[in-house]
Amino acid sequence: MAKPGELPYIAPMSSERVTLKPFSAAIFDMDGTILDTEYVFKSIVFEVTAELGYEMTDAVHRSMVGSSHEMTNKLLVEAYGVTFPYAMFDEKCRFIMRERMQGDVPVKPGAREFLAALKARGIPTAIATSSRKAHAVLHLGTARLLDMFDTIVTRDDVLHPKPHPEPYLTAAARLGIAPADCLALEDSHAGVRAAHAAGMQTVMVPDLVDPNDEIAGLCAAVMESLHAVRAAAFPPLREQA
Repeated sequence: MAKPGELPYIAPMSSERVTLKPFSAAIFDMDGTILDTEYVFKSIVFEVTAELGYEMTDAVHRSMVGSSHEMTNKLLVEAYGVTFPYAMFDEKCRFIMRERMQGDVPVKPGAREFLAALKARGIPTAIATSSRKAHAVLHLGTARLLDMFDTIVTRDDVLHPKPHPEPYLTAAARLGIAPADCLALEDSHAGVRAAHAAGMQTVMVPDLVDPNDEIAGLCAAVMESLHAVRAAAFPPLREQA
């Protein structure tokens, strides 16, 4: 999302103009990429921050998108001072998120169709997320997507979270596929940086945060949905001729 008074970066977003290079595995970020949960969590972040006596802003929230637990802590302390009760904030946010997602975790448009197309072609898939394992397994299971992935890499599996490439490199290693032969799908700046640093063909599907020139330059494409990514990955035969 653009800052007040700043024009957003407008990237070309058309599956008709983009054909992705062949790939042997697809690795997805989770929240905001596969699961349509970021808007829900944003509202919770604003509510809990106000309840604790602080004022959340769009700028501070944008900086948190795609960040690990540790980075979010650092960002909030920088924004509100060392007295900010991060442990309480984190606990309250997690509790409310579990309550609101109980029984119904929304999925991003095109996610099920793209995953089905990958499965039909025998292309292995993975999740690389900054979320903890319990959160990832619960939400993917509730969304009935858990069985669609060959492996799930969470914050609990790596020493260095995004924007470090370790989550993506770990996922590729578990799949037995060279990073250069992997397609990475992301919605955040930290995630794009991680996937690109891992040497993967990176596609950003923006959710709450738009790409800037730097982030767009790290991507093979910026696309409006996973429907568009599927069309670019598997164009009709007549377009391949």
